Amino acid sequence: MRISILLDQEFFAELLTKMFHTLVLFCLCCLIGVFGAETNEIQSVPVTEGDSVTLYINVTEIQKDKNMLWIYGAEKSIIAEINRKYELFSTSDGPDGRFRDRLKLDKQTGSLTITNITTRHTGVYQLEIAGARTKTFSVSVYARLPVPVISRDSSPHSTSSSYCSLVCSVVNVGHVTLSWYKGNSLLSSISVSDLSISLSLPLEVEYQDKNTYSCVLNNPISSQTQHLDITQLCHTRAGSLAITASLSLIMLISAAGSLLIVASVGIFFICKKCKKTVTSQEEDTIELEFYKPTIQNTKSKTEGVHENVPKKQCLGMSLSYF
Repeated sequence: MRISILLDQEFFAELLTKMFHTLVLFCLCCLIGVFGAETNEIQSVPVTEGDSVTLYINVTEIQKDKNMLWIYGAEKSIIAEINRKYELFSTSDGPDGRFRDRLKLDKQTGSLTITNITTRHTGVYQLEIAGARTKTFSVSVYARLPVPVISRDSSPHSTSSSYCSLVCSVVNVGHVTLSWYKGNSLLSSISVSDLSISLSLPLEVEYQDKNTYSCVLNNPISSQTQHLDITQLCHTRAGSLAITASLSLIMLISAAGSLLIVASVGIFFICKKCKKTVTSQEEDTIELEFYKPTIQNTKSKTEGVHENVPKKQCLGMSLSYF
């Protein structure tokens, strides 16, 4: 009798244990059926400003018959609701109207679509089914990236004569990385997490460099690339230097030519003056040679007369001649 009681107690204990395990398993199944397999899961959703994004949910047949609420932000603002009992499907503009004409609710699945999204819609979106939170979405909205601009670096420190100093810059960007690449190799980069008024990254290349360089701006979901045209940006200075050198050479040649012309004119006038002086001297010499015989002849005639005329008369004639 005692053995029978002990066996009954063991059987009863084993039965209770099985019933307990069954009950626990049943509760777990109910919980999974109500809350879904993705309970409290946080899903990150990156999106570009201006695009549309859909917050998909995987609901079971049991969940489809439940009421659903979409809640946004720390303020727990209800932005969409599905009430199966009253066949109510509605969306809200939000407390400040940021969701006006932007929300679309799928009546079958309960998925929520946000159209023409902006950075104001960044935040946490929670789905509640039958009063319990089942899924959480963390939406990050990134501004559409501008194309970076490459220009010559005109700052005072960029004075190297053998290198071309460049700078890649962007404005009004946040949560981005700006990088210089040589081919596919990363040369340098700079990142910013908050909104930056201006972001720039310098680079120096040789004037005769034939490699391919590019400046890349990227965030977690998109990128913009600007390729460097060394011929256009860097050879401009080389061309300017060549033009400056040519102009300097032209000015030097012009100055030398002007000096040569002035010297030639001066030499011409000096030679002309010298020639005139020589000509005058030659004319004086000719005149002297011309008058010299005449004087001699005159003297001869005078001497002949002196022979026939008394000395007193010759003296008077001589005086009258001179």
